[in-house]
Amino acid sequence: MSTIPLDYETLRLIWWLLLGVLMIGFAIMGGRDLGVGTLLPFVARTDEERRILLNLIGPTWEGNQVWLILGGGAIFAAFPPLYAVSFSGFYLAMLVILLALILRPVGFKFRGKVEDPRWRATWDWGLFIGGFVPSLIMGVAVGNVLLGAPFHIDDTMRMFYTGNFFQLLMPFALLAGLVSVGMIATLGATLIVGRTDGMLAERARRYGIWSGLATLVLFALGGVWVAVMNGYVVTSVIDPNAPINPLAKTVELVQGGWLRNYGTYPWMIAAPVIGLLGVAVAVLGLQRGLKWTAYLAAAAGIFGIVATAGVSIFPFFLPSSTMPNAGLTLWDASSSHLTLFVMLLATGFFLPIIVLYTAWVFRVMRGPVTGQNLGKNPNAY
Repeated sequence: MSTIPLDYETLRLIWWLLLGVLMIGFAIMGGRDLGVGTLLPFVARTDEERRILLNLIGPTWEGNQVWLILGGGAIFAAFPPLYAVSFSGFYLAMLVILLALILRPVGFKFRGKVEDPRWRATWDWGLFIGGFVPSLIMGVAVGNVLLGAPFHIDDTMRMFYTGNFFQLLMPFALLAGLVSVGMIATLGATLIVGRTDGMLAERARRYGIWSGLATLVLFALGGVWVAVMNGYVVTSVIDPNAPINPLAKTVELVQGGWLRNYGTYPWMIAAPVIGLLGVAVAVLGLQRGLKWTAYLAAAAGIFGIVATAGVSIFPFFLPSSTMPNAGLTLWDASSSHLTLFVMLLATGFFLPIIVLYTAWVFRVMRGPVTGQNLGKNPNAY
């Protein structure tokens, strides 16, 4: 008899929720920085204004990457088959994201080394790439999850990915990428409006309104598209406590299949509703000068949009477009019972520390960032 106090099914559900928390945590915390980087060349017109934006996110952006690292680590340890397929099949896409993200620390450090407008403008565009490209590609990746990835599993449980980078750039996936860019740019704009002033804040307000409206339209369009596109549905009986075996189930491709969860679990409709309302309130907040209402609403919008993708495909993590029965679900892609429990104990200890430390850092770094701050701080970018 097992001495683990939680059954296998419960632990799997807990880790599904925890992975969602980590992904949403990065989308919001890291999205702040990616959004500001995406808007940098457009919102800031002078060198001082661009330095203000760099100092707005400079002290905290590295810490916000912890959520991305934790998410990758959770996939590696809690869902190894998912890690094996996604990190190998999407290797080139992840390499593009990594190369773009590398431009951020280099840009922060090198931009101010030479007082040459062309030198600084070059690094400003590098920081833009470091914000825009990851935002786009991560959204494209989510779109491809809904479409299904081209991989199969043989009788020895070896996984083979048969796609390439350019196959990821399907119209629906690009739409998902644009939704990602829009929601992250809106969050970045609300942060700029909340912590800066003058024309810099005014330009960010205008860009935030337009990006928010674009996000609403694109997200609604994506919802209509999902309603008519084919989705994957598990048609065999699932044993939530069964050991790992992705080939032990049967899967069918059904038109509107991704909407079935909303009929089975009506509470899931809260996710897209929060996504739409959050972005809509953020736009209204920007229009009416409600700075922090707009920021919190934009963060709620990201929560809802990301959660919508997660609940729509449940229990799938990564469907297979070439061998549907091989699609990876929560029930057949997790680590062992003991591994999930030991990881839960470690997460229960370390995650609160990370949250408390992050909250403390943001409290210390709170307040407006202006040109006067730059003159007072010798360590400013």
